[in-house]
Amino acid sequence: MTPSAPSPAPLSPRLDEVQQHHVQALLAEHRPAVLAYAEKLLGDRHAAEDVVQEVLIRAWHHIDRLMYRSGSVRGWLITVTRNLIIDRLRSAASRHELVGAEDTDIAQRDHADAVVASIETTALMRRLPLEHREVLFHTYLCGRTVRETAQLMGVPAGTVKSRQHYALTRLRQRFPADGPA
Repeated sequence: MTPSAPSPAPLSPRLDEVQQHHVQALLAEHRPAVLAYAEKLLGDRHAAEDVVQEVLIRAWHHIDRLMYRSGSVRGWLITVTRNLIIDRLRSAASRHELVGAEDTDIAQRDHADAVVASIETTALMRRLPLEHREVLFHTYLCGRTVRETAQLMGVPAGTVKSRQHYALTRLRQRFPADGPA
């Protein structure tokens, strides 16, 4: 036969009879009010009971302070309840999140085609005369009207239209749109 293992040390000091009586009185008097408060804040009876259990454990650990305290015991219990509920609501568990877990299964859009198109467009734009590039910049990239572009460039609106037309024609010749497959 093997000798039995020694029993683990208690988590808290043992309570004397006066303290035990005080804890029982505390349970009987304040538990219903603390439970009602927790349930009202959480909206869940089972979660409220868990919080009240934790509040009573904390009260048991601080029974000496509660027995000889001049303030309100119920006030202390309510404050502890509120703090525990705030902690619970802020915790990742209440939001059903796994801390550190990232969803790596989300498909990311491949932007390689857009990068290639941007590089090719920039190269083609550099081959255009400065006046044509400037018109395309103002009308397409800045979203300005022909009239606004003409005012900015100090040229007639007809000139802006013709430069835009020739610039687009030249781009289409060098970079034809994909036809039907």
